[in-house]
Amino acid sequence: MSVLTLASDPEDASALQSAEAHHARLAGELAGRVKMLFTAVDRDPIAAEKIHAGLVAFCDGSLLPHAAAEEAVLYPAARDMPEARLLVESLVGEHRCFGALVDALRTAPGPAAAVADARALEVLFEEHVAKENGLVLPLLAMASEVSLAALLSDMHSRLANEPGSGSDQDAQGGQDGQDGQDGQDGQDGQSDGCGGQCGCGGAAEETAEPELDVREVPHSLRHATVFGALDAVPAGTAMVLVAPHDPVPLLTQIEERNPGVFVAEYLERGPETWRLRLSRR
Repeated sequence: MSVLTLASDPEDASALQSAEAHHARLAGELAGRVKMLFTAVDRDPIAAEKIHAGLVAFCDGSLLPHAAAEEAVLYPAARDMPEARLLVESLVGEHRCFGALVDALRTAPGPAAAVADARALEVLFEEHVAKENGLVLPLLAMASEVSLAALLSDMHSRLANEPGSGSDQDAQGGQDGQDGQDGQDGQDGQSDGCGGQCGCGGAAEETAEPELDVREVPHSLRHATVFGALDAVPAGTAMVLVAPHDPVPLLTQIEERNPGVFVAEYLERGPETWRLRLSRR
């Protein structure tokens, strides 16, 4: 289904779509890390410690710098619009909540104590970007006196020069939300523990590895959620991915994103559920 994008010029329309895609990537990566923390706390406490630390590092290196850049560049332009002024003030307040929740994650005595704040941060961030995508960014894109493309360029330049802000450097790219379903088994170049042919249903074997079930994850966030979860997997460990279809296109993207880092082993091959163990070398 196509979505009509209203903007003052084609450049701003493209910038709006890029910003929305970047928000989806951030929200997905955060969700993936949070979901991994939840499952690892019960299944692998040692891995949970590393996932907890990685979540805090992601917030410090990507989420909080992104929020600060919005306040420095996007929000002042939106605040000049009477219809957006009160909304911007509320969004600034939510940024303060982000900081408080990240501080709580940072000072939590352990992963188990961090899960509630992690989940609160995930939900708040998703609601926050929905407001930005649905209200603030379209208003800026439609305003003839404002160049959204120039604002975003300024914002991303600030992020590129921000020490420790690594994940925002590819903010203009990435179609992580495109979750293809037309791949063929065994054509992705990933290692398959059963040769990619037997469909042995190996999921019957109990595993203590953290599990990421993306069947209920919104389509636009699905790939980014998996990428965020994989970033949280410590070297020498694995996670189990549960998907509603054979995720061959996703496996191809994983290999392109991290060549030779992950090995995929099918545990269950449909017809309604696919389960794969993704091991990090």
